[in-house]
Amino acid sequence: MKKLRVMMLMHTENIPPDDLEGEDDARMEKFRTEYDVKQALLKLGHDVQIVGVDDDIAPVRTVIEEWQPQIAYNLLEAFADNGAMDYYIVSYLEMHNVPYTGCNPRGMLLSRDKALSKKLLTYHRIRVPKFKEFPNGRKVFKSKVEKLPYPMIVKSLTEQGSVGIAQASYVSNADELVERVKQVHDITNDDAIAEQYIDGRELYVTVIGNNRLEVLPIRELVFDKIDDNMHRIATYNVKWNEAYRKRWGIEYQFARSLPAGISDKVIKVAKRIYKILDLSCYARLDLRLTAQGKLYVLEANPNAAIAANDDVAYAAEKAGMEYEQLIQRILNLGLRAQI
Repeated sequence: MKKLRVMMLMHTENIPPDDLEGEDDARMEKFRTEYDVKQALLKLGHDVQIVGVDDDIAPVRTVIEEWQPQIAYNLLEAFADNGAMDYYIVSYLEMHNVPYTGCNPRGMLLSRDKALSKKLLTYHRIRVPKFKEFPNGRKVFKSKVEKLPYPMIVKSLTEQGSVGIAQASYVSNADELVERVKQVHDITNDDAIAEQYIDGRELYVTVIGNNRLEVLPIRELVFDKIDDNMHRIATYNVKWNEAYRKRWGIEYQFARSLPAGISDKVIKVAKRIYKILDLSCYARLDLRLTAQGKLYVLEANPNAAIAANDDVAYAAEKAGMEYEQLIQRILNLGLRAQI
């Protein structure tokens, strides 16, 4: 295996301190992804230089000019605190002919906008929830939303990681929708989207590859033990608060007892989604499976969370890839991508 000069791009606040002591360190959660990837790269024998990025591209340019990295490992989720600008960085890398890990700019742009991606998938006859967009700063009139297919889930149009999603995101009528849209605008300073709530099992499907695609074992978010008054949705607390999940018996696990033929159906639709949205390297797709066996696409997440304890890594391990092998495969895919 060739030793590489790897420039790790991450948000400045997420640069892990040198004295982290591993799993038992109380500070680990804040830096887990960056720490895990860095340690994997070092174990693989690569030279690593960390570059913190906020709202200035100059540090990236300096390292490119002075160190001449052979690839950038991209862990950025935004630029200048704007998630919708995450593709700017990879576009800059392409202009400088620097290979990078993760998705290409067009795939990031198409999948980040939840309404745009749904329109594209609908055109290709892939089932998505019915939805309506609500631009930030524009008043929502109750009379215009009374006939929507309630219940619906209201969330940010472009934010990822369940930002702004709570139990209150589930709305049952026009009054609740108008109020929640206003709250999402205030919380995220972003456009909002209301999506038809699809009752069913929540499946997470990792696809890895550029041209030749592999679909990893299917993961599932299980809500079996929650209170009957709670809605089965992946809120911010569900995604990021382990204590909350333990309290309500919510678990991430491998999908069990899927109906006959569903696994093959998931694999086929996952590959189609990946190609339609022009995704590359790796991504996680969020699906809902109804009791009638219908699959709905909720959203696509390029550059999904890649810590050693995230769904992507668990799915890769189930498929026979240790964590370091997964990180190396992602590097290899970045090196082989067309730039």
